[in-house]
Amino acid sequence: MAKTTTKRRYVHGQWSNRWAFILAATGSAVGLGNIWKFPYIAGENGGGAFVLVYILCIAVIGIPIMMGEVMLGRRARQSPINTMRSLSAQEGRNGMWKYVGWMGVAAGFLILSYYSVIAGWALAYVVRTASGMFTIHTADGVANIFGEFVSDPEKLLFWHTVFMVMTVIVVARGVQHGLEKAVRFLMPALFILLLVLVGYAMNTGFFNEGLHFLFDADFSKLTGEGVLTAMGHAFFTLSLGMGAIMIYGSYLPQEASIAKTSITIGIADTVVALLAGLAIFPIVFANGLEPAAGPSLIFETLPVAFGQMPGGTLFGSLFFILLVFAAWTSAISLIEPAVAYLSENHGLDRVMSSAVIGIGVWALGILTAMSFNRWAFNFHFFGKAKENGMFDIFDILTANIMLPLGGILIALFAGWGMRRHSSQDEMQMKSIISYDVWSFIIRYVSPTLTIIILLHLFGFFDRFL
Repeated sequence: MAKTTTKRRYVHGQWSNRWAFILAATGSAVGLGNIWKFPYIAGENGGGAFVLVYILCIAVIGIPIMMGEVMLGRRARQSPINTMRSLSAQEGRNGMWKYVGWMGVAAGFLILSYYSVIAGWALAYVVRTASGMFTIHTADGVANIFGEFVSDPEKLLFWHTVFMVMTVIVVARGVQHGLEKAVRFLMPALFILLLVLVGYAMNTGFFNEGLHFLFDADFSKLTGEGVLTAMGHAFFTLSLGMGAIMIYGSYLPQEASIAKTSITIGIADTVVALLAGLAIFPIVFANGLEPAAGPSLIFETLPVAFGQMPGGTLFGSLFFILLVFAAWTSAISLIEPAVAYLSENHGLDRVMSSAVIGIGVWALGILTAMSFNRWAFNFHFFGKAKENGMFDIFDILTANIMLPLGGILIALFAGWGMRRHSSQDEMQMKSIISYDVWSFIIRYVSPTLTIIILLHLFGFFDRFL
């Protein structure tokens, strides 16, 4: 009886249908990294060869762990902290499992504190591009504009504040009236903007170069480092280990298929990343720019290209609006676990919970905004120089430790902590064989590969590669 009661408990509401969940979870997965990082690392690591390895990694790391995280969320219908606490009690496991939920909520809180600052850059560049600022500057001039921007803490704090207000407004309105309405608009708009930009890129005369850069399967470029990179990106791109997918799963209707929705999200996330590459790299090649520019590609290299191309002001503005939409959908998923916990455990209504968490994230984000200018300091992490103080510390703490460790623990609890009849009942797979395949992967394959990702992030394999 306790199991049935838990499954029917809708503390915060639920998505109106599984497509709302797919849009929301895809929005969580699609972020700033999809727009520049995946296309770049794919092209530099063998194009189509890397894409094939990446898709395999999505299949054996990303999607199985996502299915497990969604399953846990829907089983308990609570915030990640309370989900792990209640499920560990129901399954007769150690109460320490609740700290997996705490770690996920803390990771989302920390990530959003610096993610919001970077998203603020995209907001600022919508205005700058639309004003035609980049049409009158050389590459050095554009680089100086960016350098002056990030060295100005007042400007960074202003745009960080605007983005956090946007995020809190959406989350404060609840699941169906806030999160769902936002993603029902933002995700289709994101796809449309991407397709428009791909169409624009097709007219640059360098679309074939972009296709070759992304899709030519050059296995000679696919090194051991490239395979590890594919594994790592497959894990991080689906927003695993930070509580976002677990809390979104808690709003998933009971009749929706966890397996089908998770596979759809994995496909949609990959499609967005590939479309972003097809939109960006023809423009880069058409202007003789460097495709391996990394993060500076967005804020220094592409503005030069848009400033020199016909219609560049319009399409450049659309590109940065696309970035804002991608960041916005990710941000609302990052803050939601903490807001849900505050509502459940401290008697605050949705608006007050969102405001309290939003102010906390905003205040912590000040450290990141200042780390690019007045409070910058240098340090080394496993031999790699870091220049941006607290921003780099938050990034290392979350991306290198908390998220992969959270993913490992979620996989272990979903595979080993949940009794077979409990997980099988929640997964609702029609085929026992399908369930057994997922169970084997989540128990053995996914945790092992995620441990390898964790070791890679700490440079364990550097001596061998």
